[in-house]
Amino acid sequence: MTTSKVYIETFWQIHRMIEEAGLQPGDRLPSERELADRLRVGRSSVREALRALELLGLIETRRGEGTFMKPFGDHQLIQLLGSFILQGNREKRDLIETKLLMERMCLQLACKRMTDEKLERIAQADRMYHSFFRRIVEATDNYLLLRIWLVLSDFFEHVYTVELPSECYEQMWKALQKRSCEEATAVYEQYVMQKMSKEN
Repeated sequence: MTTSKVYIETFWQIHRMIEEAGLQPGDRLPSERELADRLRVGRSSVREALRALELLGLIETRRGEGTFMKPFGDHQLIQLLGSFILQGNREKRDLIETKLLMERMCLQLACKRMTDEKLERIAQADRMYHSFFRRIVEATDNYLLLRIWLVLSDFFEHVYTVELPSECYEQMWKALQKRSCEEATAVYEQYVMQKMSKEN
């Protein structure tokens, strides 16, 4: 079984355990070590599964205290999204398509709302796909978009590794400086969307 499959199975095992135990908001989850022993998987798989649950808004980690259930009534969309992503191969294709469309939309929105301060944060970001585009999504000033994008990206990184040439980031940066939605979108389509469509 591949690492990603172990992580996904662990996710669902912990999810079932939470439901069967009837854990409520504020209840403490077993430690990483206890979960690994109980589920008979490595601690790294447990750690990744817990991170996914945290991104979905179901749990929270308090430093020095442990991991606790969170109120999740306001996060049904995030839960449904995460559950859908974890289903199978067809959903992986849909994941890629949804993520690309969302990033393209966020890029256009960020251009319209770009400030010098946001440009500076983007300039300081690592020239890595996730880090760079996180700054762009943050520049939309839309917290829900950011939450959904973070969930998509987390699962995306378990399926694909995207490496973009330095000229992609440089051209994107110049387009953002000019607040040019058209140029920024063209760069994204050329380097990201075409790359992913060829690989899939």
